[in-house]
Amino acid sequence: MFTNPFYDLSGFLTPAVMQFYVIAMVVAVIAGVIIDVMHKKSAQYFFENSQKAQKSAKRTVSGGEKMSLAVSLVANEVLTSSEFANPQRRMSHLLTMYGFIIFIVTTAMLIFGYPTPADGAPGLLVALWHIGALMVCVGGYWFWFFIRCDVNSEGNPWYRLVRADLFILSLLMTTTFALIWSVTRGAGALNILFFLIFIAASTTLFCTVLWSKFAHMFFKPAAAFQKKIIMADGSQENLPDVGELTDPDVQARYPDIPTYMGDKPAYMGLGIKRESPNHF
Repeated sequence: MFTNPFYDLSGFLTPAVMQFYVIAMVVAVIAGVIIDVMHKKSAQYFFENSQKAQKSAKRTVSGGEKMSLAVSLVANEVLTSSEFANPQRRMSHLLTMYGFIIFIVTTAMLIFGYPTPADGAPGLLVALWHIGALMVCVGGYWFWFFIRCDVNSEGNPWYRLVRADLFILSLLMTTTFALIWSVTRGAGALNILFFLIFIAASTTLFCTVLWSKFAHMFFKPAAAFQKKIIMADGSQENLPDVGELTDPDVQARYPDIPTYMGDKPAYMGLGIKRESPNHF
């Protein structure tokens, strides 16, 4: 039966110090996201793209329809990650995402609500902390060794590292050494070493938002919602509405179609959909 691993810290770290660390990491994430948005001009891009789309919109999307699209976004892209066509990639992502949420929330609850043995943390809460970390490990290592595009499709070795791997590696190290630290309680200096690695990994995770994919998690839903609006109002991301290739008006507008494909272009097949999705 596991107990709150943060109890062991109360001998040399006061609850105030642990709570300050959690708050500092929250501030680091917020600051990193803001700097990332300013540096990459993501908000400016989405705003300008939205303004452009409004000029070419063919209909006005009502408030009720926008609400329906928002609910659909939360139910599909956010809660169930339906944008992943590869079922293994989707399952790996869901395990990692929900495990990370459970791990982070329970960590905050244990540190702020039950920082000392006298507080008596509920066994279910402690179990959820370990389950969340384990879910991240299962989903993350599954992705790292078997699903990554550069490993699964491009033949690169799993140990090849690039800066884009900073998020997943620091996340895996955080949860892995959190579990090892908890399991090896009472192991003396070795347990302290595992704790220090755990803290170093978590600090890296939350303080390197500007150089990792962490910020991506926050503005991705906003980008997905904007795309739904653009498709609903008919602006089609400022792309032309080609229509049917056999339509005489379309062929008159685009004379290259009959020139190269004839007056009745043949069905060209499934194209990229011919192969089952393995890369996303």
